[in-house]
Order: sequence, then structure tokens, then C-alpha cells
Amino acid sequence: MDLTAALATHRLVAVVRGDDPDAALHTVLALVEEGVELVEVSLAGKDALSVIERARHALGPDRPLGAGTVLTARDARAAHSAGADFAVTPGLGDGVGAARELGMPVLGGVLTPTEVIAARALGVAALKLFPIAQAGGAEYLKALRGPFPDAPFVPVGGVDEAAARSCLAAGAIAVGVGSPLVGDAADGGSLTALRERARAFRKAVQEATA
Repeated sequence: MDLTAALATHRLVAVVRGDDPDAALHTVLALVEEGVELVEVSLAGKDALSVIERARHALGPDRPLGAGTVLTARDARAAHSAGADFAVTPGLGDGVGAARELGMPVLGGVLTPTEVIAARALGVAALKLFPIAQAGGAEYLKALRGPFPDAPFVPVGGVDEAAARSCLAAGAIAVGVGSPLVGDAADGGSLTALRERARAFRKAVQEATA
């Protein structure tokens, strides 16, 4: 898949991580039903590979589906075997190169200018700017875009609706959202509330990019 183009089109990546595999699966499917086209299942969640495999079966072969928290080459290989077609990493570990070798585009985790340079040298499709809330939010993104004006940044970490709007206005190609969007749905919480949050985030993203 062309991950960079998908990020530019959809502008929102949902991050699903939970302790209830069945609930996590239902969370993925509900998000997609609400029009959130890019979803990653964090490997830090319980039985995450099974969730990816079952989600892939339910969604079919053509829907984008990512694996998050890909740290090692083993993680990348397992995620690929389970059916993930893109990888998301918190940093620039061995999982980046292994995913690239498997043909999986990578949303690679960075925070500093040095890491941005290293990530681009590794051929990542986009740059996961993490953790953005703790780093200074949209103002930090603006500063980082000074030396890297064309870099495809995806701020992640503490991104609520307001932060999503400000980061997109500051030049982010997309935003990644975990708990402010997913809440407790992946632990068995309300899917109705999840759907309401998904609609609110989609509206925020659409308005920020109009």
C-alpha cells in the first residue's frame, strides 16, 4: 500500500490497544464502520496478533490494517504473517528494516531532528512524532518543520480533538489517536460511545483540512 498517500487522504490513524482481544477486534471493526480508514493494532495489547489476524479476515484483503509497537524484526515478521500491511514503530529499532524488507511501509517513531534524518535514511513512509503532547504539541511540530518543511509528520501521543485540529493546521500530514478516541472500548467499554467519538474526530479532522 501507499501509506503516505493514505495518510494524506484520511488524515487520521486510530491506535487500538487493549486487554480484551474480542473487544479490541470489535473496536477495530466499529472504527472502520464509522469511516476511520486507517487503524493500527498495537502489539502491546493482549493477543494482538490474533486480533490482527481476525480483523484481516473480517475486513478482507483490501482494507488498510497496521501493526503498532513494532520493536524488533521478529515483531515485524509476526505482524506481516498475521495480515498487517503497514507497521508503526515508537522508535527506529530493528523492526523498521525488517518491515521494509517484507514490503510493509513504516510509520517510524521520531522526536528529534537527528531521528528525523535517521528515519528518512531508513526509508520510512512517514514520521510518527511521538510523544507530541509532552514535546510541546503543535508549536513543537511547527519548529521541527522549519528544517524539514516537506517531511510527512504524524503527531501521536495525547492527541485530543483540539490537538488534532492544531497539529493538522500546523502542517501534519495526519494525526494518530489512541485513548482520546478509543477510550475503554478495547477493554470491553461502550462501542456506542466509541462510535460517537469516532464521528467527532472525523468531523474535527475534516474541518481542520477543509
